[in-house]
Amino acid sequence: MNRRKFIKNTALTGAGLTIGKSLIGCADKPAEDSKTAIVSSESSSKAKLPLVIATWHVKEATAKAMEVLQAGGNALDAVEEGCRVEEANEKGQSVGKGGLPDRDGNVTLDACIMDNYGNCGSVVYLQNITHAVSVARKVMEDTPHVMLAGEGAKQFAISKGFEPEDLLTNASKKAWKKWKIEAKYKPIINIENHDTIGMLAIDQNGDISGACTTSGLAYKMGGRVGDSPIIGSGLFVDNEIGACVATGLGEEVVKTVGSFLVVELMRQGKSPQNACEEAISRIVNKPNSNYKDFQVGYIAVNKKGDIGSYSIHQWFSVTKFQYGVNEQIQSDYFNKA
Repeated sequence: MNRRKFIKNTALTGAGLTIGKSLIGCADKPAEDSKTAIVSSESSSKAKLPLVIATWHVKEATAKAMEVLQAGGNALDAVEEGCRVEEANEKGQSVGKGGLPDRDGNVTLDACIMDNYGNCGSVVYLQNITHAVSVARKVMEDTPHVMLAGEGAKQFAISKGFEPEDLLTNASKKAWKKWKIEAKYKPIINIENHDTIGMLAIDQNGDISGACTTSGLAYKMGGRVGDSPIIGSGLFVDNEIGACVATGLGEEVVKTVGSFLVVELMRQGKSPQNACEEAISRIVNKPNSNYKDFQVGYIAVNKKGDIGSYSIHQWFSVTKFQYGVNEQIQSDYFNKA
């Protein structure tokens, strides 16, 4: 099951928001090529490298990243090139060109990237530039800053040779206009169709890098920024321990600094799987948590190449490329009621 199909299946019953069939018309069963969690064995001390994992069903993206690694590229190059595949995928409607806009009709992008040295770069509320992840890398490598926003991020991108273009495709514009007919804005991910591609890679040297890119919550308020470009929330890499990336309702990830939390739990000795499960429990066990109304999912990898994934609701999936096999895995999840 892909990202949008998951959202349909976990939609809040009775919510007052109408979205056209182009957004939610989908089947209720996982893709035939998907497999059941989990995830990987911790028994071998031998590194399982190289490795690429990513949120959701993005086999073309993980294939591109693995191609980079097999050609001798490093993990940073791999995650950038892998994420660029989804940013250019106009049919995805959640990343890069063709992403669903905010409620004013503007496609705005958030992205970040982090290398094995702990260096990081980020862009928020970037408009008219398809490859936000590559702009984030330029922020990391070519400026003294970590984050650039809005018009400043756009002008920086142009100065680095990125070509501005209209990111609102006809399909996304049509969906937005249909949403406007009875628009009732509620920041609930299960209704408003949002997601992210987050990717982690370990190269043959054992070095880890990660990246995260998104067009954010569909029909969000103008100026809204989620967790994806926030280092420690949407993404965190510690080359001594491992890495984590988040997907889902960014506001809830930010509240627990989720990706940093997962990596710190691994530092304390937890497996990637157990660390992801604990991070989800921090969300669902908060007082007055309304976790049934939104989704959060984590994927993580440790230094050995063991991976983990966990989400609040069913149908979150991971794409893993390891041992020459590029496969989709259905994640385990909390809400089995």
